Amino acid sequence: MTKLSVLLSLANVDNDYQREQASAAQAAAKQAGIDLRVIYADGDAITQTKQLLSAAQLPAGERPSAIVVHPAGTTMPHVAKAVVQQNIGWIIVNRAAEYIDELRAVRSSAPVAGIELDNMEVGRLQGRQFAALLPAGGTVLYLEGPSNAVSKDRRAGALETLPSNIELQSARGRWTAESGAQALQIRLGLRGTKTPDLIGGQNDDMAIGARRTVEALPAGPQRDQWLSIPYTGVDGVPATGQTWVQQQSLAATIIVPALAGLAIELLAKAMLSGQSMPARTLVQPTSYPPVDQLRPAAAR
Repeated sequence: MTKLSVLLSLANVDNDYQREQASAAQAAAKQAGIDLRVIYADGDAITQTKQLLSAAQLPAGERPSAIVVHPAGTTMPHVAKAVVQQNIGWIIVNRAAEYIDELRAVRSSAPVAGIELDNMEVGRLQGRQFAALLPAGGTVLYLEGPSNAVSKDRRAGALETLPSNIELQSARGRWTAESGAQALQIRLGLRGTKTPDLIGGQNDDMAIGARRTVEALPAGPQRDQWLSIPYTGVDGVPATGQTWVQQQSLAATIIVPALAGLAIELLAKAMLSGQSMPARTLVQPTSYPPVDQLRPAAAR
């Protein structure tokens, strides 16, 4: 039997969660005896589209058995259709793809599935964390990712559980530490800017990028004031987000399982056993530490 090969397409390498996705997928592939190749799209949806279409158009003996993709932009329905038409499996992670059922009906021999994180619940957990850290209310500088379904769902979930005495003040980033730093630099450059009561990133990288910008400020009252507030994020990778919480660089994070690793596990089980892969799998996040263990920030 020909050894199964899988192409894992990730949005970018400048993000700790994306790197964790690759690591988890590599471990799962090794366990299952699958050949895995990992590629990155440098955060560009057009680049990712070209990469995947090129892989689908390779000669029959060189094509991957399946593609696992964390999109840099949209859910790429046209790319998915082109891939599946070549009898290549298509597993999309971290996005809700409406076309899954349609593709599964057209081509049942190629595994087609979606594995999603419950991003609304991520937002709800963040709202609860903000409430626990700011029981007397206040303002949160909310570092959001690019304007897509993930960032929108996280914001909507946060607003569901956020108390009325806490205000979100939004700034936009690109899921990277550099973009979190830039967002804070812009904030610091505005005349009359007041220090928020908390900085909450929709991922850990943006949150830690913001904090490191503050740490680099000259010693003085401004630096002290910005360092006195809590910083929180999302992803909770053991080597980064969870470690930053333990080191008290972050007050809290939200653990997001590496869905690419789960995708490889489910894909291997389906392709090696002939069993059908579930059309959709919804994965739940967890607060780190638990919300009821968070200590309120010092009153300012």
